[in-house]
Amino acid sequence: MIAEIIAAGSEMLTPYRQDTNSLYLTEALNSLGVQVAFKTIVGDNIDHLTDAARIALARADIVLFSGGLGPTEDDLTREAVAAALGIGLRRDPLVLEALAKRFLARQIPMPPNNAKQADILQGATILHNQNGSAPGQYLDTTLFRSDGPSLRKIVILLPGPPKELKPLFADLVQPLLAATLPPRFLARRILRMALVPESTVDARTAPIYKLYPDVETTILAHSGEIQLHFLAAAGTLADAQAHVDELTEKIEQEMDDAIFSSHGESLEEIVLLNLGMRNLTITAAESCTGGLFAQRLTAIPNSSRTFLGGAVVYTPELKTLFADVPKETIDTNGSVSPEVARALAEGIRRRTGSSLGLGITGLAGPSGGAPGPDEARPIGLVYLALASATSTEVREINIPGDRDRVRWWATQHALELIRRTVI
Repeated sequence: MIAEIIAAGSEMLTPYRQDTNSLYLTEALNSLGVQVAFKTIVGDNIDHLTDAARIALARADIVLFSGGLGPTEDDLTREAVAAALGIGLRRDPLVLEALAKRFLARQIPMPPNNAKQADILQGATILHNQNGSAPGQYLDTTLFRSDGPSLRKIVILLPGPPKELKPLFADLVQPLLAATLPPRFLARRILRMALVPESTVDARTAPIYKLYPDVETTILAHSGEIQLHFLAAAGTLADAQAHVDELTEKIEQEMDDAIFSSHGESLEEIVLLNLGMRNLTITAAESCTGGLFAQRLTAIPNSSRTFLGGAVVYTPELKTLFADVPKETIDTNGSVSPEVARALAEGIRRRTGSSLGLGITGLAGPSGGAPGPDEARPIGLVYLALASATSTEVREINIPGDRDRVRWWATQHALELIRRTVI
């Protein structure tokens, strides 16, 4: 079975608000073996909402609406769903009484427009809302078609505020769905690769994943990383997982050590894990990245076992003071040079006694380098160096884009250099 989530509210079609309920609902539905195939955001317009409801009812087995159950004129979900289903609304006296008691307890007169919150779809089960005034509704119905077989649909109306929607779904809707739906389980795997072009990944893996139509494959590219997401459904979790695992094993054989994670771990986690397994420690002297490398590592719990620390050395003086970079090296070659990157890595390693030392220097922009050797160097030029007790590797990379992109990709290259050095 597939589901569609419809979020009602014009505010979510502006740059200032976003729909977060659908993320919670997707996770909850997946736990029941239900895959969310569509998400729709619709403004507070009765015609648009009705059209969206009709489309959803035609293509999804379960349709969930969040929002639009309040008392105001622009709360139109009940009316739109009734119109799409071709059924009426009834005003429930018990819900109306509960609303009146809610206002009485607060010693506030109930405005007449609140009464519309007691309007219930014909045949729907009322989902009492312990955290707000708008009850939810659950309708398990059959749509009869003149041009084909009848279709069973589950329609769920939920209040928009997350503090109301989440407990209502968890306490009332989830048990109803669990008791109603046939057993079905979803299994997922994520493979992650750094610094491999998306087109390259797809060219090498498409001939494999196309042989598994029962496994949904999604390729995502983001900030120096490619992710392959695999999703399969089956009557048991073991069967679903077996389908996913069989495909991922073949993809792993094809992509080999380009894959840094086969269960969703981040590049930072894998680097720290590999260093820890080999009892290695690392420190860093960062110039253009300004501590971003250290920030990424220290975001991982217990990273201090492996990452001892480092220094942000923006100026030539601090490169000399904290990482022992000779002044003449900077004067002769410029701060953005392979010689300085090497000296940063070797100097920070010596100063701290770590197993490995990382040096990063470059031009992140938007302005160019300081007068002297760096003046003619392009924005995005970065040098990385990784030093051990016996050798130092230096790399030159050119990163297009703005300052944030240059800094992030520089740390991505640094982490991948470390991973490939110690695997």
